[in-house]
Amino acid sequence: MNMNPAAVLLLALSLSASAQAAGTWTSLPNHAPDPAANPSSAAKVELGKMLFFDPRFSETGTVACATCHNVMEGGDDHRPTSIGVHGQKGGRNAPTVWNAAFLSAQFWDGRAATLEDQAKGPVVNPVEMGMKDLPAAVDRIRRIGGYRESFVKAFGGGEVVTIDNAAKAIATYERTLITPNSAYDRFVDGDTTALTAQQQSGMRKFAAAGCTSCHQGPNFSGPALPPGTAFLMKFPVYAQSPYIATYGLMADAGRFESTGKEADRHLWRVPSLRNLVYTAPYMHNGAVKTLPDAVRVMASAQLNQTLTDTEVADLVAFLESLSGPFPSQTMPRLPPTPGDLLL
Repeated sequence: MNMNPAAVLLLALSLSASAQAAGTWTSLPNHAPDPAANPSSAAKVELGKMLFFDPRFSETGTVACATCHNVMEGGDDHRPTSIGVHGQKGGRNAPTVWNAAFLSAQFWDGRAATLEDQAKGPVVNPVEMGMKDLPAAVDRIRRIGGYRESFVKAFGGGEVVTIDNAAKAIATYERTLITPNSAYDRFVDGDTTALTAQQQSGMRKFAAAGCTSCHQGPNFSGPALPPGTAFLMKFPVYAQSPYIATYGLMADAGRFESTGKEADRHLWRVPSLRNLVYTAPYMHNGAVKTLPDAVRVMASAQLNQTLTDTEVADLVAFLESLSGPFPSQTMPRLPPTPGDLLL
């Protein structure tokens, strides 16, 4: 059961009323919700994992979803920007796939409404997986004959080897990639010993500084919104922050790059703060290498505040408490490759 405001007061956290009203201090659910159009099944999860790890889904047969989203660790690739087919570099830092199931929109700019939509994007991105188009991608899957049995198990008979079903399977697997039961989750669920004194101090500072205006809810990525409704915020806000030039934070215009709308310039989907210790480097361009520096950047560029070293250390300690245990991952066995598949 989530801790109610009275219990929080009994713990003497003295958290702001606004943070409480926003529902900031709630634990991550133990299961991600399935959309009505894509209910989960064990067969669908297994197929999705196969496709997620399969580099043959790319033009050169060298780049899989897992290439940029390493679920054996932090769900990203630790490069400032990822490397796709033919050694090309992308323009943005790979976001973690862990807990992406709790986001109301996907990609840094929120341009994909669902995990299913997002799964199709990198496949045909010329820099990422480089397939000519989605029909070419599904044709690649059909030519790997061993996949059909897995598609039939997941979706039934008939013409089930489709790009929509492939995306549904990948999204279903990704909805298993969640990390509840962090020290923070145990604390707000009533275990008063789960956070250290320093982490509790950082929790208070997190609310007092105004971090909760963006990073709220159980995933620390904003309020619950309908699927496809991205929770967007302008970044950076305070142009006088010296970190903007240091890290090139305004070189990318954010959502504007995909919509062309002036109102979307420098708008970004608010990212989750969970498992940050696993996802360095930080920011949309991967320019900030350490978590303490990321805290200083956000305080300055978003909140117009200069933090003391003690405040930074306390905030980092709190953010570290948001790392939960990762569900065990095993590598899937993929069907064999025809000899002429990648010619």
